[in-house]
Amino acid sequence: MNLYASRPWLQHYRTPYQLPLPQSTLADTLDQQAAQRPQAPALQYFDRTFSFAELDDLASRFAACLAHRGIGPGDRVALSLQNNPQFAIAQYGAWKRGAAIVPLSPMYKEEELLFQLQDSGAKAWVGLDSLFVAHARPALAKAGVEHIFTTNELEWVTAAASPLLAQSERLAVLEAADLVGELRRREPDVRDREQVGPRDLAHIVYTSGTTGKPKGAMGLHGQIAFNSTFYRTWMELGPEDAILAIAPLFHITGLVGHLGAALLSGVPLLLFHRFHPGEAVRMARQYGGTFSIASITAYLSLLNNAPAEPGPFLAKCFTGGAAVAPALPERFEATYGSYIHNTYGLTEVNSPSHSVPLGLRAPVDPASGALAIGVPIPNCEAQIVDVADPGRLLSVGEPGELVLKGPFVFEGYWNRAEATAAAFHEGWFLTGDVCVMDADGWFYIVDRKKDMINASGFKVWPREVEDVLYQHPAVKEAAVIGIPDDYRGESVKAFLAVRSDLTAEGILAFCRERLATYKVPREVEFVEEIPKTATGKFLRRALRTWKQPS
Repeated sequence: MNLYASRPWLQHYRTPYQLPLPQSTLADTLDQQAAQRPQAPALQYFDRTFSFAELDDLASRFAACLAHRGIGPGDRVALSLQNNPQFAIAQYGAWKRGAAIVPLSPMYKEEELLFQLQDSGAKAWVGLDSLFVAHARPALAKAGVEHIFTTNELEWVTAAASPLLAQSERLAVLEAADLVGELRRREPDVRDREQVGPRDLAHIVYTSGTTGKPKGAMGLHGQIAFNSTFYRTWMELGPEDAILAIAPLFHITGLVGHLGAALLSGVPLLLFHRFHPGEAVRMARQYGGTFSIASITAYLSLLNNAPAEPGPFLAKCFTGGAAVAPALPERFEATYGSYIHNTYGLTEVNSPSHSVPLGLRAPVDPASGALAIGVPIPNCEAQIVDVADPGRLLSVGEPGELVLKGPFVFEGYWNRAEATAAAFHEGWFLTGDVCVMDADGWFYIVDRKKDMINASGFKVWPREVEDVLYQHPAVKEAAVIGIPDDYRGESVKAFLAVRSDLTAEGILAFCRERLATYKVPREVEFVEEIPKTATGKFLRRALRTWKQPS
């Protein structure tokens, strides 16, 4: 019997296995929500509420700002923001102009920003004033970004709104337009609205790839709308719900599982600038947060910083982006009363392809000890194939590469035709993850085909860190691997052969100036020589069990 054809995972569904494909976009949905329920809360930013009508008006004003500067269909608008209302305003405003957004991590330093700005060809940048002053100014100049808007996390609130804002201050940026000031001055104009459809480009989200250089994954409006529909359906989001934005909005999970899901479901999105366990609990309790999807690291932080009387917290908890130890959902449930449902996805599939259905518990694979990532989401075709021969379908229980098809799979990599072609085999997207399926249809990730490091849900390519290490004049050889980390899932470890005296503290300080925090090695080991193959390639597998010769 062909278990793939019979789809044994259907027994786990309590939602339709097939969902209708979107015929409109989230930009259209914002218009509809503003017209049908104008005073309903769309965003809650600390103590400030934005209605759907206000969000729609501000987005239309930003679209007018872009139109005034000649930015329109097909152009790219880069965003370097935390979980602030300005992110939603800029995203929906760009979409109203037919432009695509390029979300950039606020943790990026100058070189990281420069590459993605140049590669995407962004014509405009919207970012926090602190980021502009600290890192972005030279990158924006070198990349030739024409239009710059800065803003601040204190817009619409005061520092008294939360201890998270106590150290915030407004910075004067003479080279940029003040975003909120521009929104107040620019009146919406229906002539600035460009109609986008499901096949139009919505975003370029960068993900590291096999070359070590980040690649821009292109997500279409229809793909984002489909997976937002998945969240609304699978998580059973309705009028009594509110979404707590724990995941960063610049990450694919935040873009779809927070922004998209909240808008499509017509429920409030609770924003609090950046993740803090105490603020997450306070916001959820004060404003009725019921659902979130976040990295397991965030849930660990909530566990490690639980209030004296934690009590119920988020009835619908989901996680994705990193491996989950089977004991963690049980520990979290014992403390907060909510079970964490596992989820699996990639930037290239616009968030999830697999998830544990609401109300069910993930089994554990007896062979590997891995917690199930769930079952395929509606409309998802999933197979496990031979790693060496993706044309050969494997049987139940055999580990192989997970390959996917569905309306959520990305369009390809921006300006990377060869990389796009290499990512597919006969129409199937090759995830690079080694997976096994059991007889009941549960899927388990048991290994990784690539050398990618997954630190707290953030992807780190070893070569990117190695390139920075090699910039130090004392470094002769550098090799980077991922090592197990109970808190982050994985951490970065660097092996170094050096020409002269160099301390771990010295090289780490060097890295902190050039890399986002999650990419900086947590451990450094100095060696005489890094083990290599006969052709001179570093033996990363050997480094994972490395013991310094005596």
